[in-house]
Amino acid sequence: MKYYPVFLNVKDKNCLVAGGGRVGTRKAATLVCSGAQVTVVSKKMCEELEKLPGIVLKKRAFHPRDLAGMFLVFAATNDAEQNRQILYLARAARVLCNSADAPEEGDFILPAVSSRGDLICAVSTCGASPALARKIRQDLDRTYGPEYATFLVFMKALRKKLLATGHDPEGHKMFFRQVMEKNVPALIADQDITAIDNILFELLGSGFSFQDLTSQEG
Repeated sequence: MKYYPVFLNVKDKNCLVAGGGRVGTRKAATLVCSGAQVTVVSKKMCEELEKLPGIVLKKRAFHPRDLAGMFLVFAATNDAEQNRQILYLARAARVLCNSADAPEEGDFILPAVSSRGDLICAVSTCGASPALARKIRQDLDRTYGPEYATFLVFMKALRKKLLATGHDPEGHKMFFRQVMEKNVPALIADQDITAIDNILFELLGSGFSFQDLTSQEG
């Protein structure tokens, strides 16, 4: 296996994007959505980037001191030689670096991602075929629709309530397996809340309702 699969927690961590074009904008937007503290350094910034909230914009050329205190950096300038220099400096500073124009030379690559709320499916071909990774991601998008985001809100709230009422954690395994066998996501897609409540009553008795559980988490 060429890469070690991992989901990074970048919440409140300082992250740098060197480059203010379309590529840099995509990197910055994804980092912001993940809760990172994002700084972008570039002589030129595209209009979309300047509209993104919660980003520190430094309209100047990259300087090695920009790496100080950073958790990771994206080298996303339109200059391949500068990106290589940023990668070299980041390694010297022990900062994780992704090079936009030569991802295989960096410390990590970005997979194709299908996201439905807390459900995140990441696909990578290790650079062998980005087209295949994109196709599989599209297949995942079709297979796991928006109902799965709601389903995970429901499951999270249900697990929390069961633990609060002293329910046996080992018993969760059997219960949640039974929930999956009932294909609750399909019922959510069909907006058949009555059927879901009937499943809850059948498996757990009274005191559980889909509306109450999902509204608590919302």
